[in-house]
Amino acid sequence: MNLKIIISFLSGALTVLGFAPFYFFPIPLVTLALLIYFWRKSVKPLSAAMLGFSFGMGMFGAGVTWIYVSLHDFGGMPMPLAVLALILLCAYLSLFPAFTGWISVRLRTAAPAIWPWMVASLWMLSEWLRGTLFTGFPWLAVGYSQAPYSPLAGFAPVVGVYGISLLLVVSAGWLSGWFEQRRAWRFLFFLSGIWAIGLGLQWINWTQPQGDVLKVSLLQGNIPQDLKWREDHLITTMDTYAKLIGESNSQLIVTPEISIPLFHEDVPFDYLSELAAHARTNDGDVLIGMAESVSSDRSEYYNTMFSLGVSPEQRYRKHHLVPFGEYIPLKLVFDWIIQVLNIPLSDFLRGSLDQQPLHLAGQSVAINICYEDVFGEEIIMQLPEASLLVNVSNDAWFGRSIGPWQHMQISQMRALETGRYMLRATNTGVTAIIDQRGNVMQQLEMFTTAGLHGVAQGYSGATPYVRFGNGLVLGLAGLLLIMGWLSVFFYRKRKTL
Repeated sequence: MNLKIIISFLSGALTVLGFAPFYFFPIPLVTLALLIYFWRKSVKPLSAAMLGFSFGMGMFGAGVTWIYVSLHDFGGMPMPLAVLALILLCAYLSLFPAFTGWISVRLRTAAPAIWPWMVASLWMLSEWLRGTLFTGFPWLAVGYSQAPYSPLAGFAPVVGVYGISLLLVVSAGWLSGWFEQRRAWRFLFFLSGIWAIGLGLQWINWTQPQGDVLKVSLLQGNIPQDLKWREDHLITTMDTYAKLIGESNSQLIVTPEISIPLFHEDVPFDYLSELAAHARTNDGDVLIGMAESVSSDRSEYYNTMFSLGVSPEQRYRKHHLVPFGEYIPLKLVFDWIIQVLNIPLSDFLRGSLDQQPLHLAGQSVAINICYEDVFGEEIIMQLPEASLLVNVSNDAWFGRSIGPWQHMQISQMRALETGRYMLRATNTGVTAIIDQRGNVMQQLEMFTTAGLHGVAQGYSGATPYVRFGNGLVLGLAGLLLIMGWLSVFFYRKRKTL
């Protein structure tokens, strides 16, 4: 049993190679198949839970190390406390695959053709629950590992990332079944069929081009995180973005999240006027990130993107905030964390969930700030009205870890789900133009100060995922679990007769 736990841990760690920046999408298929094989051979549910927990500790331990960078390197948290926080988070996240293993073994008497579907449904539901509880942390949902190159990516416009997780895990179950019963070639037939359907779905144009091609500039100021909020570096930061904006002749210019580290009302009027005037000379608009105070003592404020230019001034306020980074949950219990972490503006207000797309440069633009693009079910609330998606972020908090690349892959999934271009403007990278099929058309080298100048195409129409969200896959998972439970019930009833 100890050897299996070690192998499960290593398999979980290897699973991270399926995600960006590696994109080895077949690896999660194999590692998950091994885990399911161990579950199938487990005698007790507790043993399966331990295997699932070990797999999770390997995957999250290798995949979210950027959290340590954020807490220690930039948040100023002492190293022992940052390590402990990372371990506790990974342990919490690992409870979800542990619970999946525990339930799966209890339902193992289900018909051989149904059991892999039950395991996949349980896995998917656990990921969805992980992305919902306590505001959610859906990072490293295994479906992301298939974007954009795997045949399974073809299912993204239909069932979204959680649906791809379900199909990936059921594929792993079939691969495990073939390994267990070498002559059961039907398992490989089922697996090949699902992946062939996904490949075929990639040929479907779910959305249609809308309007003319748009010239865009995505700015990457490359402001070091340890200098961003220093008063003696403020002028340099403002000059950097003024210069980058002035060098652009694009209709839509996008700066990163809080690119100007000031409250909106503190930014010199002449500075904003010059940026707006330049945008008007391009017959377009500029999006610029700033904090927005709404109280006289500045104790209440939003993380906001403002538009300047030919269109009427508009704004988008961030809705989905990062726990302990942008707000403190259960303040009476966790308020001490503010004293430990060196994070400016760490208690934002939450913007409205029903904000509408901004009308900029002839397009309808759905903005999401940083962590918000992890929640596909919230992104689609601005669709199908929006013709373009824009993500602005400050991934300098991740340092030189794999975090920024994982974040870009998440944006690639959002483009696939919605059939829309995704424009990413980040402080240090990865700044990129992603097309409606999730392909990176252009990107800037990380940790460079530059503007990414290219074109983007607006799109109209609604994919099935835009229309139904996670409802389709949640309904499918529920139906499969009912079928599996009935098969277990009747199997046990026959045994007692």
